[in-house]
Amino acid sequence: MSKKMDRKVRFGFKLDPGVAIMRPQDNGIERNSGKLNLAYGIMADFFLDREERYSFGTGFEVVHTGSTLKYDQGIGLNKFNDYTTEYDLRLQYLQVPLTLKLKADTRDDIGIWGQFGTYFAAPIKARANVISNNKEYTKENVMTDMHRLNMGLLLAAGVEYPLTETLSGIVGFGYQGGFTDLTRNKRWNDGRVNLNSFSLRLGLYF
Repeated sequence: MSKKMDRKVRFGFKLDPGVAIMRPQDNGIERNSGKLNLAYGIMADFFLDREERYSFGTGFEVVHTGSTLKYDQGIGLNKFNDYTTEYDLRLQYLQVPLTLKLKADTRDDIGIWGQFGTYFAAPIKARANVISNNKEYTKENVMTDMHRLNMGLLLAAGVEYPLTETLSGIVGFGYQGGFTDLTRNKRWNDGRVNLNSFSLRLGLYF
């Protein structure tokens, strides 16, 4: 429980702009480009001590992400695998982070914080713009071709500045490294494809 506010939990809102990179592990797939990664949602810190130095951090957020991958002939979705094909994937997830947060206050009341843990994400939308055999197919629905769960390592660090007695602003940097394969191998025949992202953390706690 907080000594200052007699609170056990606090809530906030965040916006994390950054870049996403899908990383193929097998031969025959080439990453042509990354994409803008944008996450926004609610943050929740459940304090583990009275001084608010340690907390369990979680929340609920929407993530827009993706990448552009080029598949050799013979792999990729059955509809297009007769030719070398490029997939511009645009994905949307609902994500829940589960982390431990540590914070130290400076003499100027500026907090320095670090966060590490994991996250679980479920796809809610998956589209692809496809170029195959010199033909373009826009907004192909590939939702059923993606795995239903993505999870991985979450790391973040930054500073927190008090704006009022109850309002604080945060700025930091974050990294997410995916453990799971995003694409179903029976659909794509492509081995493991992981999703990694680097982002700027902007937020407000109330």
